[in-house]
Amino acid sequence: MSVRDLIPWGRSSNQAPTVFRDDDRNPFLSLHREVNRLFDDVFRSFDSRLPAFGSLSSFSAAWPNVEISETDKEIKVNAEVPGLDEKDIEVLLDDGVLTLKGEKRSETEDKDKQFSERFYGRFERRIPLGVEVEQDKIDARFKNGVLSIVLPKSAKAQSQVKRIAIKS
Repeated sequence: MSVRDLIPWGRSSNQAPTVFRDDDRNPFLSLHREVNRLFDDVFRSFDSRLPAFGSLSSFSAAWPNVEISETDKEIKVNAEVPGLDEKDIEVLLDDGVLTLKGEKRSETEDKDKQFSERFYGRFERRIPLGVEVEQDKIDARFKNGVLSIVLPKSAKAQSQVKRIAIKS
């Protein structure tokens, strides 16, 4: 490393440290950086919430989006499912796991579309509850594209809550 590399540079000066100049770059270091950039680009695309252009089956893994709140007596789940009717959605409770299933169908044929950012296809979202609920008192309502589910906790689950004192 030369002494020039220790001097800070700014926007006004075009002088960069020799490590970053193309003419002094090691070809193996350059290959290493390009491979890292390639992997960063590939894995960054997995974070994207929008589907790839032209792909009808690339739902985000978290669709539908949900809000979950819990009190001492119940668990509330709200799921956004715009563009669906209640007949398109199935709500199941099995072994402490709430499952939301459904399918969003296209109103038009694929050949008529030239560009679409809308989601179509089947979805399934599983939400582990972690407590026992009263299955016969579960209330599910659908309004304006939002599915609201209230799951009352069983008396056993309510009594198992133990508050722990914090000592200073």
